[in-house]
Formats: sequence, C-alpha cells, structure tokens
Amino acid sequence: MSFGQGGPQWGPGGSGSQPPQWGNQTPDWAALAEASESRNRRRRWLMVGGGALATVAIGAAVAVAVVSADGNDGQVVNQPASDLPATSDIPPDTTSPGPSFAETSAPPPLDPKDFISSAKKDTAPLSPDILFPGSRLTMGESRYEKGKTASTKDCASAVQGTLGTVLTKNDCTRLMRVTYSLNGVAVTVGVALFDTEAQAAKAKNDADTKSVVQSLSGDGVPAFCRAAVCRSTTNSYGRYAYFTVAGFTNGKDVTQKDTKVFSTGDDLAEFTFRQIRRRGEAQASAAANE
Repeated sequence: MSFGQGGPQWGPGGSGSQPPQWGNQTPDWAALAEASESRNRRRRWLMVGGGALATVAIGAAVAVAVVSADGNDGQVVNQPASDLPATSDIPPDTTSPGPSFAETSAPPPLDPKDFISSAKKDTAPLSPDILFPGSRLTMGESRYEKGKTASTKDCASAVQGTLGTVLTKNDCTRLMRVTYSLNGVAVTVGVALFDTEAQAAKAKNDADTKSVVQSLSGDGVPAFCRAAVCRSTTNSYGRYAYFTVAGFTNGKDVTQKDTKVFSTGDDLAEFTFRQIRRRGEAQASAAANE
C-alpha cells in the first residue's frame, strides 16, 4: 500500500468519513443526575410494593391462625355480648389492698359473783324451793330425798348455840332451811342472807363450833340432832352464808368413823354452793342479753 496520493483524504473538504472530534466540550451533569434519580425511584417503588405484599401475607396468616385457634373449624362466629363471662366470674384484682376496719374489742364478760354479792344486784326471785328445786337430789352415786323446807326473816329463831348472836350482829335478813335424807342419815342446810358480801364473810368468821343451824324435821324425817352429837359445817359465798348439820335420824351420836354422815353433809354443802353460783350466772347472762 502506498501512502502517497490516491489514498483516503483526511483533510478538510474530503469526501471520506471524518474522525471524531475530541474537543473541550463539558458533560450535561443535570441530565445525568435526573436519569440517576429516576432509576432510584423505580427501585424504591419496587421495594415498597414488595414490602406491602409481604405485610398483607403475614396479616392473612395471623388471621387464619386466630380463627383456627378459636376451635370453630376455621369458621368465624360472631358471639353476642351475653356470651361473655359475667362480672362475678372474673377473678378479682388481688394486687389492690383489701378493706380496712377499725379495731374493736368486746366488752369484758359480766362476773356472776357480782350479782350475788349485794342485795342491790341480786334481785331474782328467791325461795327454798327455787334454790333447792325438785323432790330428790343426786350427787354422785347418792340419791337424797328432799324433806321439809322453811324460811324466816327472824334468823336467830331457827338456829342453836351461838349462831343466833352471830347472825343478828351481822344483820342477817333471812334464813332459809331444807332437809335431805338417805338411809337413816339426815342433813339440814341453812342459808342466811345478808345485804353485802362483807357481812356474810364476817358471819362465817364469827361462827364457832357451837354455831349450829337448827335441824328441820317433817315430811317423813323425824327430829334429829337436837340432843345428839352431830356434824356441822360453815361456809359463805357472795352475800350468802350457809350452814349444815348432819346426823342419824335414830338419835345416835356421830363419830369420826361415820363417813356416811360426813359425806352427806359435804354433798349438801357442795350442792348449796353450786346453786348460789348458778344463781349469779343466770342473772349475769340475763343482764348481758339485755
């Protein structure tokens, strides 16, 4: 090939293709930026659309799971409000403190002895048959027959020895007597009333071995302990002083070996104490219920 005349013409005005011109022209940066932003917007819309579809799919899956867990074979049932649990079925809120109440104290119980320690409070009806009710008395294995009863305001008239002086000096207001017997042994109980407990206690302390209540015969019980040696006791409780005299109905003297006489006197003394105490309990109970 010759590089002389007749080859392609690269000069101006030639008929062949001209080579590219690499001059100092500046790129259109605004157009490039707009094209790049357009591409980015398309990518964002694709991502948002895909996320929305994923959210819808997840929501549908959750709804299906909830309906299935309801136990209705996938069918949604609209329950009325009446099918909801009642308020009483809802467990209470145990975290909140419970109601508080002011501390109160019950009044002290009434003392039964207070009601038989003074005439002012010991106001229930009283008689030998009230204090010693019934026609028989059972104490342990012993069953005593009840005999005659008596009551007098002249206390000294129904006693023997020094007891009359003792009762008068301490202002005895009444003396009640009752007799019980069993197997040839009889006992008379004498209950002396005073206005106060102090008077009854003093009468008990003033009494001596010669202070004896007079035996009460009658209603099948012969006279006893009028001349023979008998066994006597003295006690007091509240405003009551009570005395016993026990012996044989055949007039025999009592000795230390006659345990039946001693047990008879002790039984009636114990029963008298219980009856006086019960009298106080009954009045205390009645007062508490008023």
